[in-house]
Amino acid sequence: MCPVTPESCILEKLQLLNNRVGTAFSGCVGTSASRFRLLQELFAAEEIGQTALQKSLGIDGAAVTRHLKQLETQGLVSRRSCPNDNRITLVRLTDLGRSHIEGFVQEKARLIAGLLDGFDAEERRTLASMLDRMHRNADSL
Repeated sequence: MCPVTPESCILEKLQLLNNRVGTAFSGCVGTSASRFRLLQELFAAEEIGQTALQKSLGIDGAAVTRHLKQLETQGLVSRRSCPNDNRITLVRLTDLGRSHIEGFVQEKARLIAGLLDGFDAEERRTLASMLDRMHRNADSL
């Protein structure tokens, strides 16, 4: 049952949906959504500084470092000091990491297809527009 106001109901449903999708995503892809976003960023870049990666993801440096250490242990990423500036750590996907992310992308597409099953193209555009507006509004909170 939803709280008293329709607005509270929307927030509650968004939170529940986020939890369900996060759990389904982790089970389907085998990694967390935040780690997947990190891998996607690395997939798009040949090599990127760790601080730039942190800024593009919008998560704190400690979390990025933790994710990268675990991914490095799994052989999915490699890190090295920048030859021109030792203060900068450069990060890139390994060949193994690139092959894994390609499989993750396919699993993500299947998850999205299941989540949006029954929505026509116009409903999908409307939903995307509403979510974009909510994101913009959240930036000013």
